[in-house]
Amino acid sequence: MLKMAPAALLDHYIGISRLLAGQLEFHSAIRAVAVEIAHIIPHDHLDVCIIMHGGKYHTAYETGLETAWGTHPPALVSQSPIRALLWGEVPFMLTDDALTDARFNFKGAFIQPAFEQGLRSRIHLPLKVEGDIIGALSCSSHQKHFYTMEDVDNARSIADLLSAYFFALRAADQAQKSAIVEAEARVREEALRLGALNLTEALERERQRIGMDLHDQTLADLTRLARWLERLAGEQVVSGDELESVARSLQHSMQDLRQIIEEAKPSVLQLFGFSQAIENHLDRSIRDSGSGLRQQLVDETNGVIDQLDQTVSIALFRITQEAINNVIRHARANNIVVRLLEQVDGVSIEVVDDGCGLKTRRRAGGGINNMKTRARLISAKFSIGLNQDNAGTRVVVHLPTAAVPDREF
Repeated sequence: MLKMAPAALLDHYIGISRLLAGQLEFHSAIRAVAVEIAHIIPHDHLDVCIIMHGGKYHTAYETGLETAWGTHPPALVSQSPIRALLWGEVPFMLTDDALTDARFNFKGAFIQPAFEQGLRSRIHLPLKVEGDIIGALSCSSHQKHFYTMEDVDNARSIADLLSAYFFALRAADQAQKSAIVEAEARVREEALRLGALNLTEALERERQRIGMDLHDQTLADLTRLARWLERLAGEQVVSGDELESVARSLQHSMQDLRQIIEEAKPSVLQLFGFSQAIENHLDRSIRDSGSGLRQQLVDETNGVIDQLDQTVSIALFRITQEAINNVIRHARANNIVVRLLEQVDGVSIEVVDDGCGLKTRRRAGGGINNMKTRARLISAKFSIGLNQDNAGTRVVVHLPTAAVPDREF
């Protein structure tokens, strides 16, 4: 305890008020006034803890010694060594040795920093605004029996000076966080609106594509078969060869129709899982293209990818399907590798080829935009660029952990 004339005390109180002015965040405020407070109450450690809105958690801002109290994220008030003060059960706390004082060492109390730093003598005063406790001022010394009731009275005056300013800082901090949350919500809403618009346009293009496939392929085949059958119906005798030709044409038409349906609804995905559906699409697409493209499918997701929500799974399948189709149609590649990867921060799908690259490919319509839109609507990240050895293209879609079922990554 320091003996100080009232005039000197007043000068230091004025100094504290002057130093607080212009401080815009908690750390800078407590550090700005630490020296002036030390003239009134010598300390080895000084901190202010602030109760967060809702009253369940609090955060410490310290100066002098750096402890786990200040470096930990918001902690439960119920585990604070000074919870009795923060709950308003006592008007102040004064101890000659916090390391042995039962008030600070109850079950679950986060008192470890006091032991690590040897903080024995301690004073704690509440920060009050209009009768409500918003936090506490704490001064600590390595020495036992260091503080007296006179120090408590001086600390109470300091706490009264700090309370209003820290209350304003807390209100400003809360307003800033609320504004950020609101802005993020608006951005998400706008992204979803644009995503829904883009998806609607993509679905309309898909509907038109299916319609054209049905018109140009299936309907044309069925029209030809109908005329063929009309001609045969007018003949007295129909040979087996002609009937076999009709049956074969009908089978081809049915196969084409199955292909259109297969592309419209990934039934293999629903029946056999993601990896099998991708492998099936790879096999069929390469076979139908007549190319000698060599394929490789690597699944390192340990089954996580098959636990995804159906909507997310279908979106990922469509993105991968489009990436594979682009390689087969435009890349002029010799090899294609599809990797399904479980990573620390989520699940990734990579489609890599050794073809001509993006710059020399023929434009593939809105396929890339459709992939981007589908990725955005499931909160996934999409990228397309050169392969690592600058030969070919690498498409990556990454689904973050938040969108993946609960699991240790």
